[in-house]
Amino acid sequence: MARSRFVGDAGLTARMTTVMFLLGGLFVVLVVGLSLAIGTRAPGLGVLIGLGGIGVAVYQWANSDKVAMRAMRAREVTPEQAPELHGMIDRLCALADMPKPRVGIADTAVPNAFATGRSPERAVVCVTTGILGMLTAEEMEAVLAHELSHVAHRDVLVMTVASSAGIAAGMLGQGARFGAFGFFGGRGRGSFGVMPVWLFVVLFSLAVYAVSFVLLRLLSRYRELAADRAGAYLTMRPDALASALTKLTDGINQIPQRDLRQVSAASALCIAPAIGGVSLKTLTSTHPSLEQRLDQLAKIQAELSRPS
Repeated sequence: MARSRFVGDAGLTARMTTVMFLLGGLFVVLVVGLSLAIGTRAPGLGVLIGLGGIGVAVYQWANSDKVAMRAMRAREVTPEQAPELHGMIDRLCALADMPKPRVGIADTAVPNAFATGRSPERAVVCVTTGILGMLTAEEMEAVLAHELSHVAHRDVLVMTVASSAGIAAGMLGQGARFGAFGFFGGRGRGSFGVMPVWLFVVLFSLAVYAVSFVLLRLLSRYRELAADRAGAYLTMRPDALASALTKLTDGINQIPQRDLRQVSAASALCIAPAIGGVSLKTLTSTHPSLEQRLDQLAKIQAELSRPS
């Protein structure tokens, strides 16, 4: 976890380590199992496909900021273009004793904010045009503190790398199927012998994807609560963050589904999910429920209000 004045979170560190370890182990088992299953029929095919999956992970790691910015239709802005936004981030970074990230604005009516980047030096904190003017200065600073804590905790990097496991598993399944039928044909003498290999790869790839899906959502929900805590303690204004989250959720629920789908690819990175009119209490949600977040912030507010 990066050194800053944001409060540390041992639970977040433990969860990030566990997710990376489990997904890495599953990926290794998948590649080794594929290599053993194919055997001499296609030497090295499993390894080659595995390397392809690793290549995707490395690409996502190296270009996570560009990918997220492109998905949200965002652009980087200078202090001259957005002086108030830069001023807020300057003050928060000085308060948190952390490097200042780049600043971006996404051209979408969906009120939201997100942070991305493989390191604090490469990070970008971005807000949408929809959020500008919706929040008060205190609420906006609370939202920005939440996003900066993601950068300080480096959980954006872990989410980016860990999400590659599901992508790599899909590539392994597709690649192995293509390799099996490409090398051995569809109706020839090898078809019957190859089918168990294809079935193994597909089933195991689905298992890896399912496990990564669940683990990432559990981690994503916890990291949002951790960012709420860290941001609230930094600004000492949990009430401002609670007010901002309520406004953002209400605003998103009024956005047409067509507009929400345009930014759904980066929804997991945003402070509020770009999903309207659905329950967020299910296993598939990337964010904790609004009620859970407000309850946590209310407890922090009560703690800060007590006489020392």
